[in-house]
Amino acid sequence: MRYELSPSILAADFACLGEQISQVEQAGVNWLHIDVMDGNFVPSISLGMPVITSIKKKSSMFFDVHLMVQDPERYIEDFKKAGADMLTVHAEACPHLDRTLHCIREAGMKAGVALNPATPLVMIEQVLELVDMVLLMTVNPGFGGQKYIPYSGDKIRRLRKMLDERGLFAHIEVDGGISTKTIDQVLEAGANILVAGSAVFGGDIAANANALMTKIEEFRNRQ
Repeated sequence: MRYELSPSILAADFACLGEQISQVEQAGVNWLHIDVMDGNFVPSISLGMPVITSIKKKSSMFFDVHLMVQDPERYIEDFKKAGADMLTVHAEACPHLDRTLHCIREAGMKAGVALNPATPLVMIEQVLELVDMVLLMTVNPGFGGQKYIPYSGDKIRRLRKMLDERGLFAHIEVDGGISTKTIDQVLEAGANILVAGSAVFGGDIAANANALMTKIEEFRNRQ
């Protein structure tokens, strides 16, 4: 199984965003997590297509774009043009989830589906064959720096079992409260793509990224 750290630029210093992205890339990180919030689906408003377009010119990382946006199908082509490699939409925000996932794939991107902490897995049971990744929120979306919700581990385990029983190879990504203190829990539960915001961008970026990647490598070596 492939394991990746996906640092969330929501926690970066936007006054020197390009420089901080370069630091995680130089540390050997392959993925970059980009949170887009509309002030409707979640209370906060974050960056949009122009920022993604700008940083894409300076980075060769895989752009893991997470839309916390109501009716995200309106923007699929725009995010493709901006440089998204993976586009993840919330099941709760899509009245026609099947069609939205098909449109993402047809646009030439990897397709992901996200669930809030209290949303049951049954919401995505019918579309698992369509997705490259399932993102399980391990905090309530909209704000960085929150604490990991402990019951998330059981949800991760149940999703991994569901995928294995169907012979599906979708990634399981977790987002929220991931740090060196919680990373082992989610890895052992079955997650393999790990979003970390303040745990990477808070302080020495290269050292933080290396500490998390070391944890991932240690886990992988135990398998």
